[in-house]
Amino acid sequence: MTETQGRGGPDLGILITIRSLLPNLAPVERRVAQAVLEDPAGVAWRNISELASSCGTSATSVVRFCRAIGLRGYPELRLALAGAVAHDDKSAIGASAEIDPDDDASMIVKKVAYADAKAVTDTASHLDVPTLQRAVRQLAVAKRIHVYGVGASGFVAQDLQMKLQRIGKVAWAWTDPHIAISSASLADKGDVAIGLSHTGTTVDTIDVLREAREHGATTIAVTNFPWSPITEVADLVLLTAARETAFRSGAMTSRIAQLTVVDCLFITLAQQDLPATRVALEKTFAAAQAKRVRKTRRYRAGED
Repeated sequence: MTETQGRGGPDLGILITIRSLLPNLAPVERRVAQAVLEDPAGVAWRNISELASSCGTSATSVVRFCRAIGLRGYPELRLALAGAVAHDDKSAIGASAEIDPDDDASMIVKKVAYADAKAVTDTASHLDVPTLQRAVRQLAVAKRIHVYGVGASGFVAQDLQMKLQRIGKVAWAWTDPHIAISSASLADKGDVAIGLSHTGTTVDTIDVLREAREHGATTIAVTNFPWSPITEVADLVLLTAARETAFRSGAMTSRIAQLTVVDCLFITLAQQDLPATRVALEKTFAAAQAKRVRKTRRYRAGED
């Protein structure tokens, strides 16, 4: 991994940082992390001995956890949690954003809307702008752009391909693992390969990025976890900040978070050459308009 956001810190949102690093923490540190995520307000008011006891560990392990997430010690963690709790307003949906089995339709709508909006705002605050700009510079001069993703990430890959083609970029979205690895084997210097994987552990996507990189392509990973395996085969890493729950698996908030990154990439890229972008968008818009049903007199009048 050549360039990435690293571990992050309180300025990116302490709860976002802990969630993103959770899979890579040691088992004891993970217990502390889970306790913090389950009750950040409570931990903010507890001393280190109380937290250690509730997690079945020692104060030393709590300090190690703090350092693993980029903090100097427990006092800094408590301050960061207090700030996070103060800015995390859940009053509209109650104390928890988790969808419960007995929630009625009205509550489900509120919680889904809250989780989706939170995925967008958290991703925006977590996104490293300098890395985004470096990615855009690579895309701007790319000979070819290969976008890889399977499952829910495959839909996001297709969305990015469609956007890139609208502004005249030579781009493909590969969602079939066999076809994807074939395209990666033909990648070359000057190409860009983008791999989308929420967990960063999808073998098919990791394999194609590695293959493309070995043939000289610049590789970009879009993932939720900064220490995940996909970051090891990426030159640039763009992090999302989606939080999954029991009823909202990888096909939901992670997709919305990835689309946020895709839109940021696309719009920043389109802005690099506005005259050419406008011409391309006008041409593609006109072509698409021709495929629409023309309004008849009766339709315009609103008649049956």
